[in-house]
Amino acid sequence: MTSSCVFLFPGQGSQHIGMGKAFFDAYSSVKHLFQAASEAVGKNFEKLCFEGPEADLARTDNVQPAITLVNLACLQVLREEGVSPSAAAGHSLGEYSALCAAGVFTVAETIRLVQIRGAAMQDAAERNPGGMTAIFGLGKDALAAICEDVKDAGSVEVANHNSPAQVVLTGAKEALQKAAELAKKRGAKLSVPLKVSGAWHSRFMGPARERMFQALAECSLAPPSIPVMCNITAQVYPNQPDGIREALVAQLISPVLWADSMERLIRDGHRVFVEVGPGKALAGLMRDINREAKVQGVQSPDDLPKLRALLA
Repeated sequence: MTSSCVFLFPGQGSQHIGMGKAFFDAYSSVKHLFQAASEAVGKNFEKLCFEGPEADLARTDNVQPAITLVNLACLQVLREEGVSPSAAAGHSLGEYSALCAAGVFTVAETIRLVQIRGAAMQDAAERNPGGMTAIFGLGKDALAAICEDVKDAGSVEVANHNSPAQVVLTGAKEALQKAAELAKKRGAKLSVPLKVSGAWHSRFMGPARERMFQALAECSLAPPSIPVMCNITAQVYPNQPDGIREALVAQLISPVLWADSMERLIRDGHRVFVEVGPGKALAGLMRDINREAKVQGVQSPDDLPKLRALLA
């Protein structure tokens, strides 16, 4: 069974204890995938994903390979069930899963790369402490102006343009607090500090770039077999390996243009999207971006009949 659908892969923040277990219990291929990934990077992913504890799972150097593994487990099941995408996109960390789905990286390379990415970002966050805050009800241009207005308190940047209703800011904690207060005065409905251990997608992640550049230089990249949206441009990834490497390194310090990426896919004629991995964050964002688009999450065998009905 194939149909025209876009695979969307979630990133950091979508994790929860028990993620991936339903497919692990039902598919021997998923058990093998978990075992191979655990041996490759020296982590017990079965324990980490199914038992936690939450604090261990949430560590950036653990959660990045763990979420990616669950994304790839869901991808494996979809392939076995005969569902293949006509395009793909991934939110931040999820971009590595999307590129794997397009054949750019092997599964083993993908797990290795996100293990290095998570460790490099954790180190950068320890060197340059910071945080992130989601702002609801104020546009990215208004928030970019607020970042400029609070720069005396510290560096704050737009990290994610997630939807017309949600923009995430990233940077120094004191400056983030001032930006949130100013945003409220200028009409924002709500601000929510995110449970993250660093200022992702900011200049604070600069020290992680060299390690990612090195890691990406050491692996061979195939041209994408399907269009994959690029976070930092909201355009389709280039075919050239160097262009892909450069975008993934730049992604560490650049905003994720998620809303623009989804709008581009919709303009290109896509209407059916599959959230491949844990949580329902991307389906929620799509409701704010375009209510006519249909999104079905796939993270357990119970989701497969719903997906078949949607694709029929």
